[in-house]
Amino acid sequence: MEIQEEEYLRFTTCISTELSSQQKEWIVKPEQQFPRQTSVLAVHWHPEYIPMELIRERIDAFYPHKKEALIIPTQHNQITEYGDYGGVEVDCYSRGFNLKVQLLLHFRKEKAQDATVFQNILKHTFTYRSSQLFNFLAALTKPDDDMLDWAARETGATEEVVAFACLQAERLERLFDVYFDSVPQFSIKNKLIRDYVDLMRGPGNQEFIDRVQTFLRAVKVKVKEAFPLNYFYQTSEVIEEARALGAGIIIPHPEQFWPVLLADYDVDGYEVWNPQSRKYTDFLITVLNRRNKAALHARPLLVFMGDDTHMSEKIKDPAVRDEVKACREIGLQPAWEDMQIRKHLLKAGMDRPQIIAEYKARLDS
Repeated sequence: MEIQEEEYLRFTTCISTELSSQQKEWIVKPEQQFPRQTSVLAVHWHPEYIPMELIRERIDAFYPHKKEALIIPTQHNQITEYGDYGGVEVDCYSRGFNLKVQLLLHFRKEKAQDATVFQNILKHTFTYRSSQLFNFLAALTKPDDDMLDWAARETGATEEVVAFACLQAERLERLFDVYFDSVPQFSIKNKLIRDYVDLMRGPGNQEFIDRVQTFLRAVKVKVKEAFPLNYFYQTSEVIEEARALGAGIIIPHPEQFWPVLLADYDVDGYEVWNPQSRKYTDFLITVLNRRNKAALHARPLLVFMGDDTHMSEKIKDPAVRDEVKACREIGLQPAWEDMQIRKHLLKAGMDRPQIIAEYKARLDS
């Protein structure tokens, strides 16, 4: 299969980590400010390939009057640093629940420098998670007819939509075969397929591309369901290695991973609100409060909220941004100000400045 010039250009655009002057401006000049927010707690966000110096400028512009702050990035399965701290979001496997669980780990940045075992865990997990992209492509190029038929029925995709999606997957597989050595590791992820197809949009095909993207999302769901989880390290193993580094540990997305509430893992707290997980915020705060009252001599479990910002969405052309993700901002968690939620926080004796001080003290000890 011969590679066309336009295909190569689309591919290099998708894998590029270079920022244009326009993209840099989108980062450092946010469209709004929050001058009245003086406390910034941001321990669940993804810098992706955006330089930290640009992110710092954005945060300073976004919160011009901030007084206390704890800001730690949590890239998926890769340690990144901001100021004195480093962080990572790790995929792991809870065998008792047969469930993938994610952990947010935070630490003084110097503590991870010589942590060979922990670094190897992250390397293995990063490589394994990246392999999901090739499973996704294979589902379209060497198709399981039952899977594609299901996805077509679920989304109302026509034969033309299915054929187009499969053809683009074939093109991408060929591009990877030829140019794999020049592809940044960071770019090997599922959303590369979405980004590649989005670059094919034109004045007359917007609706058609939308249908293709809807079909692809359905296929991805099935691919992820079939992805074997036991190649991830067990949750207890990751926690043990993290504690050896003096790391703080938070469980994000408890609404999605609710059985972990029963596991009594050695963690510092739970994320009770997230743009993806906000349905049970009041309930989760109440549960943590009860646990803390029942364990009077233990360190209290802390309440966290995660903005789950993905910075690469900020530098896409507005016409193709994922608006659900693009509107998220580092440290912007409206639930702290929600009057109903504040009532539960007051009962639990927790607020944002207190959490910042307490969690920072744990990380610095």
